[in-house]
Amino acid sequence: MKKILIIAPSWVGDSVMAQPLYRRLHERHPGLSLHVFAPQWTLPLLARMPEVAEAHLNPFGHGALDLIGRWKTARKLRMERFDQVIVLPNSLKSALVPFFAGIPLRSGFVGESRYGLLNDMRELDENRLPMMVERFCALAEVRGAALPRPIPHPRLQANPASQRATLDCLGLAHDKPIAAFCPGAEYGPAKRWPARHFAELARRFAAAGYAVWLFGSGKDHDIGEDIARLSDGIAVNLCGSTGLDQAIDLIGLAEIAVCNDSGLMHVAAALDKPLVALYGSSSPDFTPPLSDKAEIITLGMDCSPCFERTCPFGHTDCLEKLEPQRAWQAAQRLVPSLQATVNAQP
Repeated sequence: MKKILIIAPSWVGDSVMAQPLYRRLHERHPGLSLHVFAPQWTLPLLARMPEVAEAHLNPFGHGALDLIGRWKTARKLRMERFDQVIVLPNSLKSALVPFFAGIPLRSGFVGESRYGLLNDMRELDENRLPMMVERFCALAEVRGAALPRPIPHPRLQANPASQRATLDCLGLAHDKPIAAFCPGAEYGPAKRWPARHFAELARRFAAAGYAVWLFGSGKDHDIGEDIARLSDGIAVNLCGSTGLDQAIDLIGLAEIAVCNDSGLMHVAAALDKPLVALYGSSSPDFTPPLSDKAEIITLGMDCSPCFERTCPFGHTDCLEKLEPQRAWQAAQRLVPSLQATVNAQP
């Protein structure tokens, strides 16, 4: 039985986009035992991926070299006797543990000059593989082999018993259809749709009989409070009140999600939810929501995508001028019953 270790990305969205790679590895290696080395905050994702046999905690923070700690971690992983490791991050540090662990076949892209640390080094052709999910999946194939297409979309499993427990834990009622809003974006404010736009959209959903729940990390609590205040309490701010596992449970109950380009956008897509994806400073060409039920809303301004954390011109027009009506129209196309509800109102 083949045994493969994945050195996983640190970002939630990237971790979701790695799941098609895991699926492809199982196709290529029947009976595979697939293990993933990942940071704490992404472990709830792996628990929802049946392809993953075991997750191993990556304890190293961003930028931490800690050679002694990596050596000790590698000694523990050496006991697993992996046949191969696939290193998804492009950093030099991410290749150290597999090298110290003596895993025979160490695959990955060239990245930060990792010659010697990896012995199955791949040159990345960005034109041939423009999307992150394609780059991940290419590492499942032998060097030079064509990438099988189409690439399946990521899928996360929802657990009804866990969903009920999460509702009870947070004191939430599931007596209305739910619109899940994800107003945060870890990368920076140039990816965040304004709070007043989310609030206006919340009012429209409420008028159509929906509950509106806001999801995000503790860093998004303040913008969640702004949206709740501007919507006169219509939007329920759960930002910072749920772990990622609970957010997955609750987004899995939603009828539709409206998200900035963020990790939770990819979670909603992987839960197969109708999804309005809002893009400002970033581009859907590299990391789009991988779903047949997603509508991407962007203004396509001359200055975007700039990929900056904050607007270099100080106005963030790419999101400020993206009116709620655009998102509402997209939501109605995705969920036709919304239009019927609005038409039935006096």
